[in-house]
Amino acid sequence: MATLRHSGTTRSELNKKLFGYFAVGITVIGGFVVFGTALFMLLHFLVKGLPHISWEFLSQAPRNNNTEGGIFPAIYGTTFLVLTMALLGVPVGTATALYLTEYAKQNSFFAKSVRFAVNTLAGVPSIVFGLFGVGFFVQFVGGGLDGLIGKGGSSAVFGHPALIWASATLSVLTLPVVIVSVEEALRAVPRELREASLALGATKWQTIWKIVLPNSLTGILTGSILAVGRGAGEVAPIIFVGAVYSLPELPTSVTDQFMHLGYHLFVLATQSPDVEAAAPQQYATTVVLLLLTFGLNFTATIIRSRIRKKRLA
Repeated sequence: MATLRHSGTTRSELNKKLFGYFAVGITVIGGFVVFGTALFMLLHFLVKGLPHISWEFLSQAPRNNNTEGGIFPAIYGTTFLVLTMALLGVPVGTATALYLTEYAKQNSFFAKSVRFAVNTLAGVPSIVFGLFGVGFFVQFVGGGLDGLIGKGGSSAVFGHPALIWASATLSVLTLPVVIVSVEEALRAVPRELREASLALGATKWQTIWKIVLPNSLTGILTGSILAVGRGAGEVAPIIFVGAVYSLPELPTSVTDQFMHLGYHLFVLATQSPDVEAAAPQQYATTVVLLLLTFGLNFTATIIRSRIRKKRLA
């Protein structure tokens, strides 16, 4: 009996070990598949695109139906768009997360409604945001502003597709990313710090401004990084609200139209008169778009790391 019992125990332990090895193996294989796929795609684009990147390509405007010349207006427009989007979206997302975390009662109807709206926005197709941008920002807000200043028709200042409306549309699209990231960062701040600040006589807002926000700044920057990465690659929403096929001139104000690297790539791949001839530019534009996105994210990551080191020092 003792031998049988020992044999059953040994077999049970062996099954647990095998199941553990199997679980670890599946996760490791999954990780290698994801990493390998991303690495293969990156290497493929680099091999195909790097030989066609030159100073002329990076510094000149497109010519001959975008099959010749460079992509500098698209680089400039994409950078301008992403920075404007971050300036519009991050403060609103941060303020919303602050309200939900610090002020709202978690079981209140309004707080639940806001969370439901955020979750719903996260699942809306990006093309719908483009149509929303046309109807709300361009026609309603822009048209209303033109009516106030007595402009309209061909002389409209705001009631037409422009960089400001594309930025506003993308800021709405990235709001769920910012809100969720900032909310998690705010919740990570120990409750004891808030209680200690309030016990010393600080007001609610002083506690948030002096204690909560500084301790969650790296999380806010994380939300900004995610928003930049999401917004830089979106094409569908901006087709309707500001991006153009080809534009040699650079936008000088937020009411101008602009070129975008993602839309430029889409045009090269689908609307070029000679797709084969435009293939080198497609790969080169893809590499530049990836490097620009990585560069913006890397810059934000460095800033976040330095802030974190200063706080720990």
